[in-house]
Amino acid sequence: MTLFGIILYAAIRIYVLALIVRIIIDMIQSFSRQFDPPVWFMRVAEPFFIVTDPPVKFLRRLIPPLQLGGIALDVSIIVLFLALSLGSRVVLLTMVN
Repeated sequence: MTLFGIILYAAIRIYVLALIVRIIIDMIQSFSRQFDPPVWFMRVAEPFFIVTDPPVKFLRRLIPPLQLGGIALDVSIIVLFLALSLGSRVVLLTMVN
């Protein structure tokens, strides 16, 4: 069980890092309207979107955007990030006991 827990914990942490990279790339694209990334950047960024898109799209269908005045805040990535953080804590707690 310990080896499985270590592997699961590492997989969750790596996925969280991929999600953070995706958030940074999304922020760059949203804050810079004239952002025209070079081909090498898109080749580096694409795997992060491929890996994180399925759960994000699933959560976007379940959770509507939060309306704040004239803007809509997508909270699906935040919910996924919190769920992964909670999952990693649960894995750690089960490994300790």
